[in-house]
Amino acid sequence: MLLESLAVVNYKNFESQSFDFDPKINCFVGANGVGKTNALDAIYHLSFGKSYFNPISVQNIRHGSDFFVIDGTYQKHDLKEHVVLGVKKGQKKSIKRNGKLYDKLSDHIGFLPLVIISPSDRDLITEGSDTRRKFIDGVISQGDRAYLQDLLAYQKVLSQRNALLKYFGLNHTFDADTLAIYDGQLDLYGQQIHKKRSGFLSVFLPIFKERYSFIAQGKESVSITYQSGLNEQPLIEALKQNIGKDRATQYTNYGVHKDDLQFNLGDHPIKKFGSQGQQKSFLIALKLAQFDFLKTQSEVAPILLLDDIFDKLDETRVAQIIGLVDQDNFGQIFISDTHGERTENVVKSVHQSYKIFNL
Repeated sequence: MLLESLAVVNYKNFESQSFDFDPKINCFVGANGVGKTNALDAIYHLSFGKSYFNPISVQNIRHGSDFFVIDGTYQKHDLKEHVVLGVKKGQKKSIKRNGKLYDKLSDHIGFLPLVIISPSDRDLITEGSDTRRKFIDGVISQGDRAYLQDLLAYQKVLSQRNALLKYFGLNHTFDADTLAIYDGQLDLYGQQIHKKRSGFLSVFLPIFKERYSFIAQGKESVSITYQSGLNEQPLIEALKQNIGKDRATQYTNYGVHKDDLQFNLGDHPIKKFGSQGQQKSFLIALKLAQFDFLKTQSEVAPILLLDDIFDKLDETRVAQIIGLVDQDNFGQIFISDTHGERTENVVKSVHQSYKIFNL
């Protein structure tokens, strides 16, 4: 799959900008604040219907404007695909594919597979479980529409159950029969989500370990452990046993919305015991494994975005990663960097076609 061209209007710092891309390597270079990351984020936006860095759509509208448009032309399976995303203040976001408006934005997820590697990925290690759940859910959802629908349904029921618990607390009342309806629905969707997450990790983990071994040159062992209350007992039982706590907190304390991933270096959490370099290698291996997994699922090479990649690794390691495009399994790569000469030197060493965009 290739992104052939991109046009943006009133998107972040861009008033109006268009690009025609190389089928292999594309580099956005320039000083800080000129819009390199914004260009990558526009590409991300077309795949996921939201920004990677600020998911509140209206906040990505250029100051002084009341709308933005992102327009991309792709080639996928030898067919032209035209995708246009528009956001206007006070109106619903719209995504059109070949002139036809999607009924549901979620129907678009997975059509344009994409992986981004960014300095902000460090949140996967340093922040709470919510960040890691979003990662695993995002990877699975790109290749499994049924999983995404289960996830959306679970979140809807969870919100309704929490609202009911709050109502009980405020009105000093309780209705076990009504609550049991929501418990049954949470259990149904939760089981399906748990099963898919477990199955995903069994496939993903060997890929991830292989990628880490490549980046770290086989020096350390790494692992990912799926932590879930459903590993111990069915959700329906946990909800019944802990109804007292839920009523006291007016919140659902058990379920797949509390799951987490434990990232380990050897036998210890990488958050506490990994060096900065080891953490960077772990994150890049995680994203490259995501690339491999999505490519197998979608049968097309996802677009790969490398945002400020030199912030993470030295030039030798960057050249090693960019060199992966020499392999048949990689497709189109987009890079942002503050040093144009440094980027071009690395890209030239790969012996693939490329374009440099000075912003």
